[in-house]
Amino acid sequence: MGSQLNPCLAFAGNAREAMEFYREVLGGELDLGTYGDFGSPEAPDGDDTKIMHSVLSTPDGYTIMAWDVPERVPFNPGNNVALFLGGDDLVLRDRFEKLSVGGTVTLPLAKQSWGDEAGSLLDKFGISWMVNLANR
Repeated sequence: MGSQLNPCLAFAGNAREAMEFYREVLGGELDLGTYGDFGSPEAPDGDDTKIMHSVLSTPDGYTIMAWDVPERVPFNPGNNVALFLGGDDLVLRDRFEKLSVGGTVTLPLAKQSWGDEAGSLLDKFGISWMVNLANR
């Protein structure tokens, strides 16, 4: 099978909401597992409905994972995490707009010096996104 690298995002209790939002934007299948499902005693705030493991697999081949961190795990939203969406599919423009709802655009999606359209944003969950639409 080889190896693969997937981003895994940490949240302070709103992983379900974030992953459902990303599914709306990116499409695909979302699998959610709670602390209660796994029988773990470490649920944040003792709430066993919090997410212990989730995976979003999109039709474009993206895989994003996420969880709600327990108290023993340091939590710094958006710290050193950026998700990169790139390619030549014009749907990336729409995804940039949808991801920016409730967030902050840090670089508007526009033609850049290297010839591609690119932009960046912080979504409403504090996650950094970079989008690059390759020049055709």
